[in-house]
Amino acid sequence: MREIIWSDNAKSDYDNNIDFLLREWSVTEALQFVDEVAAILKTLPLMPEMFPATGYKDLYKGVVCKQITMLYKVTPTTIELIRFWNNYQSPDRLKPV
Repeated sequence: MREIIWSDNAKSDYDNNIDFLLREWSVTEALQFVDEVAAILKTLPLMPEMFPATGYKDLYKGVVCKQITMLYKVTPTTIELIRFWNNYQSPDRLKPV
């Protein structure tokens, strides 16, 4: 089974999304986001290609919720979480991996 590795950007995005939900919404929404990510991360090592591939080699994108897309890279031994991208941001700001 592949090991899940968090990039610095993924950690920062994840924390920022939780902070935003706690500040602008409620603990309930923040916990829901945490639970949705946890459910995906539980299944991802078993089915790393469960989400669609992007135009970049070995890079996949999965919708966590309608506002957040998780970008991750699959190698033979790891799954690297690249970003938790807010879908309301301009895609031009997302740099290729």
